[in-house]
Amino acid sequence: MNDIDVLLQEHRRFEPDDAFRAQANISAAEYSEAMADPERFWADEAAKLEWMSTWERVLEWQPPRAKWFTGGKINVSVNCVDRHIRSARRNKAALVFEGEPGDTRTLTYWDLYVQVNKFANVLRSLGVRKGDRVAIYLPLIPEAVISMLACARIGAIHSVVFGGFSPESLSDRINDSACKVLVTADGGYRRGSVVPLKRNADKALEGTPSIEHVVVVQRRPGAPGDEAGADMRDGRDKWWHRLMRHAPQWCEPEEMDAEDPLFILYTSGTTGKPKGIVHTTAGYLVGAMTSTHIVFDLKEDDVFWCTADVGWVTGHTYLTYGPMANGATCVMYEGAPDWPEKDRFWDLCEKYGVTILYTAPTAIRAFMKWGDQWPAKHDLSRLRLLGSVGEPINPEAWMWYREHIGGNRCPIVDTWWQTETGSIAISPLPGITATTPGSATNPMPGFTVALLDAQGKEIEVGGGLLAIMKPWPSMLRTIWGDDQRYVDTYFSKWPNRPDVYFPGDGAKRDEDGYFWILGRVDDVLNVAGHRIGTMEVESALVEHPAVAEAAVVGRAHDLKGQALAAFVTLREGYAESPALRDELRDFVAQKIGAIARPDDVLFSADLPKTRSGKIMRRLLRDIAEGRALGDTTTLADPNVVNSLKETYEAQET
Repeated sequence: MNDIDVLLQEHRRFEPDDAFRAQANISAAEYSEAMADPERFWADEAAKLEWMSTWERVLEWQPPRAKWFTGGKINVSVNCVDRHIRSARRNKAALVFEGEPGDTRTLTYWDLYVQVNKFANVLRSLGVRKGDRVAIYLPLIPEAVISMLACARIGAIHSVVFGGFSPESLSDRINDSACKVLVTADGGYRRGSVVPLKRNADKALEGTPSIEHVVVVQRRPGAPGDEAGADMRDGRDKWWHRLMRHAPQWCEPEEMDAEDPLFILYTSGTTGKPKGIVHTTAGYLVGAMTSTHIVFDLKEDDVFWCTADVGWVTGHTYLTYGPMANGATCVMYEGAPDWPEKDRFWDLCEKYGVTILYTAPTAIRAFMKWGDQWPAKHDLSRLRLLGSVGEPINPEAWMWYREHIGGNRCPIVDTWWQTETGSIAISPLPGITATTPGSATNPMPGFTVALLDAQGKEIEVGGGLLAIMKPWPSMLRTIWGDDQRYVDTYFSKWPNRPDVYFPGDGAKRDEDGYFWILGRVDDVLNVAGHRIGTMEVESALVEHPAVAEAAVVGRAHDLKGQALAAFVTLREGYAESPALRDELRDFVAQKIGAIARPDDVLFSADLPKTRSGKIMRRLLRDIAEGRALGDTTTLADPNVVNSLKETYEAQET
């Protein structure tokens, strides 16, 4: 592979203000010390946790095998709950929950402690022991976090499956890890409708012989104790509230080895078979706690809202384990951002006094599409820091976020990381980093990140392949049941360098040393000998005032090798037309060069996205190439891709 061409230039720069710099949780000097001696940095961070037995060695590294804090004994739930109830945080709000219909609950750290202990005892009463796997298939409700922490308390390994996934997806994940118990609900809310989780679970369980018990949370409408809303199978299915009623309030925490697995989380694989990413106890918790504290500059009185579902790693690390290890107050919202109106997020920010907001570029571009008037209706003055996660953010979306949500005063942390890294790997640190729209800027303290070419040679300035050169505590340890796939996927890109982790992303590095993520290497296109990252073309399109969102893929071309096909969603108030199509093609050529001019521009009311909000470019490639559509089971709305396919084929004829 050649180096990736660098097309997009961005020179806007925003320095931290003096007041923010003065109170920041990490200084430039501390950052330099961490980069000079990462192991010492991680050891100092780990020492902030409560250990049952102290570790003997910080790191054992036999590539590609890492062991962190070997010999140490620890329990995650003790660190996320117990130690806070022995302090002034005992009555501090831990979770502030609002359901889509408007129902609310607030759980203090004491409330959370009681619920976690009781459900841990419930799981033990159902025969769950250390090392057993528990599947969690719930809406975004407090019981999801309670279930995760209860598993951690008794040493069970949790596997959270997003509540929007199909029965087939749930069944595959349960079977891959042979889960013993499933925790689900009689329903959940999405855009005013009840999602039939129990019915989906029952269908999935037709082919899951390892499941012995199903615990069902009552979420659907009805008076307390009205249990008519779910089909309960005798002997297997049990109501959560009945089991909790008489469960003891204290559960002895299991002493866990630092390297014992904490959870399995499935992520899509290129082969179609999901990968069960395994994260261990101590290293993961250290990464989650540390990154939450320094990236979000977390203070005792902050109200932190990570909008992700716990079905994704972002919800694991920045709704549950990271904030809870720091004793933070977290907002949790069950439903859609545009229900019942397109200002639901801003209503929640105002209502609960949110100070830190962490959301996805896909959501930000949707907010742009809906119009500036929606956030303008609300007082967002308590916000003091904004974050972006999930995929590269276009500079124009970054600027819109800064102006319309942050009031041109809030620092933005554009974070890069993966399910596999466990915690943020590249990000601005808001008190010390000058930010640039669209750039994730610098590696986190304790991370050694580089840009390499196909032969493994480091690239100082330009485009290439992202690489993590040294191990870090929150890194994945293996793929459940398929260790060779772990080696082949992450540590075989450079055969001469088997100690280097390859995340699968292309990136560029500018003259200041800042990293710019260009997306998956699979999405890099070869156009007339030029290697073009789709993110740069998409960013150019989004700069046009008519465009809310864009996805660019390649299709075969007789002369150029590949041609660019752009799928575009317009902002409110703009209409598609042949003239606008030509204008957009010319706009891209003017912005980043004629080589990047799209051959095709297709207007669409929506783009095919996963339920986490990521655009499924694989399916767009299928459309552009005229192939049969691949697996669509993880799409939020499968109808979108079918409609797009029909429109594209009609345009081609």
